[in-house]
Amino acid sequence: MKMTITEVKFRRFINEGKLRAVVSLTFDGSFAVHDIKIVQGEERLFVAMPSRRDDNGVFRDIVHPIDSELRNEIEGEILSAYRMELDRQSAEQQDLS
Repeated sequence: MKMTITEVKFRRFINEGKLRAVVSLTFDGSFAVHDIKIVQGEERLFVAMPSRRDDNGVFRDIVHPIDSELRNEIEGEILSAYRMELDRQSAEQQDLS
């Protein structure tokens, strides 16, 4: 059974450092994953799954896709929604000026 992403919700946008936004995803309108991060890498934006620091100080994902197909789908949906939201915000600011 494959779950479908039904909502991408932006929790906050960040303009400092490499972190660009924090996102929540909803699957099938019934399962949410919070604290997904959009990060500016050296070459491109990428999505980092929620993680926590273990007893050795190493960050480990709390949830993550098992296969690369789902990882690519999730990243594509999030980054597409991110770009659309940035475009919307930019258009809104132009309308105000």
